[in-house]
Amino acid sequence: MSDNDQVSDKRAVIVTADENTIVEAALLLKQGGLVALPTETVYGLGADASNPEAVKRIFTAKGRPENHPLIVHVGSVEQISDWAVNIPDVAWRLAKLFWPGPLTLILNKRPEVPLAVTGGQDTIALRMPDNPVALSLLKAFGGGIAAPSANRFKHISPTSAKHVLEELGSTVDLILDGGSCLLGVESTILDLSGESYRLLRPGHISVGELEALLKTKISTVNTSGVRTPGMMAEHYSPLTPAYLCTSECFSEALNKLAQVNKTVAILAYKYQPGSKQAHFISMPERSAEYAQSLYAALRQLDQLKLDVILVEQPPETEYWQAINDRLGKATVPFET
Repeated sequence: MSDNDQVSDKRAVIVTADENTIVEAALLLKQGGLVALPTETVYGLGADASNPEAVKRIFTAKGRPENHPLIVHVGSVEQISDWAVNIPDVAWRLAKLFWPGPLTLILNKRPEVPLAVTGGQDTIALRMPDNPVALSLLKAFGGGIAAPSANRFKHISPTSAKHVLEELGSTVDLILDGGSCLLGVESTILDLSGESYRLLRPGHISVGELEALLKTKISTVNTSGVRTPGMMAEHYSPLTPAYLCTSECFSEALNKLAQVNKTVAILAYKYQPGSKQAHFISMPERSAEYAQSLYAALRQLDQLKLDVILVEQPPETEYWQAINDRLGKATVPFET
């Protein structure tokens, strides 16, 4: 590992992911360490999911409540049975179709699974990430890796190794740099632990796609009482106050903010700025590209430390469901 491969802040080190650094990361996990790893969705803050003390380090590093469950990442479909019991046939079917990929399944946990990783609940969240670095690490480690997003609780999720270092600094033992995340928003979470199927968090795999495959309706009712990743009303948020506004009201919102001398950063979908509006990011018109860019764009505007971030509402269609879910939790509606 050369000096150019790392950025150090006491213990925090960014390393280019290769065969040697992955072996080093697996050893750190076995010793109870914290390793940030890339996935196709966002960067995760990983610990040995079978080690309650290591898992507690995740909560401390993130400032996350200990009753908030974590997703356990596994390296194969067969490992489902290492963590879950009473596994329905549909879980095996979905895992074989979508893993590795951005689908998290909620199942009934095995008795020996530490409550620290499930937030004290009798269910376990499992997924197999679709990222070569993550999969190589899982293979080298040999067990399950608990890995929520590698950021401070409720803040913007990281989609690069640099974001992780900015967020968590010396609380991480090693950061594996696998480049920018391909998808950019967190996985779809589907609850299969009860009699009916429930969508707990929208993601890249849509509810319509799941319903077509399962040939049944999936409940998307209010799940505010459910404890699962990403279900907080306020989440994925910049430190700068952020407001969401429809395209029709966007110019009016900017005028109102100008009247009270607010400095404004703009995250736009269709809106084109005037010459005086320098703090502006125009987002892609395709949902997949928008999602991949979203967190990095919010982070870039947040670092300007202006008074307000104004976000233009993208389309409210099925393909944009995950994006609108994240924006709905990262912002509040602008009152025009």
